[in-house]
Amino acid sequence: MILQRLDTPPDELERRTGWAIKPEGACRGEVCVPLRAPFDARDLARRLSMALVHDQRHQLWALGPESGAKALVSAELPDIVLPERDGRDFALRSLRGTKLFMIAWASW
Repeated sequence: MILQRLDTPPDELERRTGWAIKPEGACRGEVCVPLRAPFDARDLARRLSMALVHDQRHQLWALGPESGAKALVSAELPDIVLPERDGRDFALRSLRGTKLFMIAWASW
């Protein structure tokens, strides 16, 4: 949903997400998540794992749905350098502009 201000709960918040802003915090049904006072949409987004994106040119904010986990801030891959089998460093940025399929594995 589009926000024009970060310090005022959006009118359509409850209708679109089920979360209502009450004195005890953001509440949906019997569950309430405490929020800092005064209200700040950045705190709401962080506590409910909602993406919050700022359009600086138009001075608008977009509040996304709950992700259930950490939300992506951007779709840009950070600068990753991995060792090759022979020990030399390999920078993924050297593949920029080509399609890449990565498989990650962890023993834990």
